[in-house]
Amino acid sequence: MTKKPKKAKKPFDYPILLTVIILVAFGTIMVFSASFYYAQMRWGDKYYFFKRQCLWAVVGFLAMAFTANLDYWRLKKFSKLLLMLSIALLVAVLFVGVERNNAKRWLNIGGLSVQPSEIAKFALVLFLADSMSQRKDKMKYFFKGVVPYLLVTGILFGLIMMQPNMSTAGSLVLLVMVMLFVAGARLWHLGFLVAAGAAGAAVLIRAAEYRMDRWIAFWDPWKDPLETGYQIIQSLYSLGAGGLFGMGLGESRQKYLYIPYPETDFIFAIIGEELGFVGCTLLITLFVALIWRGLRIAITAPDLFGCLLAAGIISMIGIQSVINIAVVTASMPPTGLPLPFISFGGSSLAIFMASIGVLLNISKYAKAS
Repeated sequence: MTKKPKKAKKPFDYPILLTVIILVAFGTIMVFSASFYYAQMRWGDKYYFFKRQCLWAVVGFLAMAFTANLDYWRLKKFSKLLLMLSIALLVAVLFVGVERNNAKRWLNIGGLSVQPSEIAKFALVLFLADSMSQRKDKMKYFFKGVVPYLLVTGILFGLIMMQPNMSTAGSLVLLVMVMLFVAGARLWHLGFLVAAGAAGAAVLIRAAEYRMDRWIAFWDPWKDPLETGYQIIQSLYSLGAGGLFGMGLGESRQKYLYIPYPETDFIFAIIGEELGFVGCTLLITLFVALIWRGLRIAITAPDLFGCLLAAGIISMIGIQSVINIAVVTASMPPTGLPLPFISFGGSSLAIFMASIGVLLNISKYAKAS
């Protein structure tokens, strides 16, 4: 069992805190810029998305303040409970979830729209960190060490795929792979899982027509420019129009109902159009700085639980950021993953900020690097 770390030796990692504040503030501004036209057309209120994003940002800051001041090892006692709760919510969304674009991914709770898969990601990270830190001697064995976590991941993966939501399910698998590596799983075990995962992904893509269409559109979007290739083409138009310095904040043309989901999945394209290559580079630099500081905390964590928890949290953010930007730049097939801290999305923003709070708490106990 992991020993409780001694009293905190230093304050929070302020560079991470400052970076997140900048990202959230910038994201809120960009949500308004990207959404005001559609919000006015759809709801008669150009501040519709902006007000909701501000509300969730406040919720997120409160959650971050709470978790930053909660000793991280106390979360161990809630790991199994939170995992079971997330499974229950994933089951519930299949029956009473809100359907949007032929997918059930949201629950209405107290007038708020919550995405259970976002809760499931953090719950899985916490559970794996707790369990792996207690079973570290077994992690080099495939059946005794790796397989039990594949079974748990498989349950979440299956429930998320039933929504359907392959992008989130896939990011979950990548997240688990990172945590298995950090926990000490053998490289040839991970190599086998990568090969098996690639084969499984190919089967899942071919099993659904819309996924196959997206795959084909990724390789040749101009083959069907008005349907399957439309998102990719419009995204590239946005990025190309921005040039080096952009058209100016609020001056995007693509957000006028040309590019789909400008405030969520494709907000990075609007950033590129309005702020140009320079703006995109600065944003990516912030994410790189955040990931680097997070990895530094994981490396200097006082115990294995803290190391795994920090690594899982920063990997959760890093994987999703890379996938979102890769999709917008046509570097991988279209998915439905938002850009952390930037895209419109209430539960996603709140969960990411609460996770950062945990990371900040771990940083208080980190050993000198």
